[in-house]
Amino acid sequence: MKAKLYDKIATIYFYVVAGFLVAFLISLIGYILYQGRTRLNLSFLTSPPKFMEAGGGIGPQLFNSIELLVITLIISVPIGLGAGIYMAEYARPGLFTEVIRLSVETLSSMPSIVVGLFGLLVFVTMTGWGYSLMAGALALTVLNLPVMTRVSEDAIKSVPSSLREASFALGATKWQTITKVVVPAAMPGILTGIILTAGRIFGEAAALLYTAGMSSPALNFSNLNPSSPTSPLNLFRPAETLAVYIWKVNSEGLAPDARQIADGASAVLLLAVLTFNLFARWLGGVLYRRMTGER
Repeated sequence: MKAKLYDKIATIYFYVVAGFLVAFLISLIGYILYQGRTRLNLSFLTSPPKFMEAGGGIGPQLFNSIELLVITLIISVPIGLGAGIYMAEYARPGLFTEVIRLSVETLSSMPSIVVGLFGLLVFVTMTGWGYSLMAGALALTVLNLPVMTRVSEDAIKSVPSSLREASFALGATKWQTITKVVVPAAMPGILTGIILTAGRIFGEAAALLYTAGMSSPALNFSNLNPSSPTSPLNLFRPAETLAVYIWKVNSEGLAPDARQIADGASAVLLLAVLTFNLFARWLGGVLYRRMTGER
């Protein structure tokens, strides 16, 4: 009787906690979207901000955030996935492996402001690039590599050994087994790491203050010359992101409608993260089905 009672109490407790978390998240998302509802229009999304004037938009900042996300993922995902494969499939127990694991864990707990200062020293000053999109992408790569590596390693290790043994029994090499069997089976976990990394890229501000900068030139989308300062394809121009702009608007308060701009930008940032997560899960499902041959 007591065991059944305790089981019911635990079940009710977990349902209450889960319901509270879901209600809290829904209310938080609803509040942010409600506060920024008046600015969710095409003009706000495409027009540039105005200095000390009301009615500015977030066009360059939104584009910079998306471009920074794409560049950072292009750099960090192959490196993080490769490191995860090495740690899960090739690394042998020993001092060298433990040093790598300790370094990854230490880097994952490092504050983003420290990574920003490191990026300022290496990617901004030593390279001579100045505040630039590439410097911000490399700083975020340093910040997100530990997460991508650990998630990839755990996802690959969670693949049953029976799948590897069946692949070896059919005459496949170890590399063929990893690319054709293990990685497709671990794709849902790897996709989780990519989504976590993308969310941090969209929301990061501290590291980008010292690398990507707090300004953005007026972008000319008809100019596709990568060396032009106003070209959207120029990776070495200053690139203020949406998260940095939200912080700057709130801290400076120079615009008469600074609160409305910040609310609208926060709503757009939230919608962008939700949209990317849904798209990444859909794309991950499509890739998983293609790699495994499922319909």
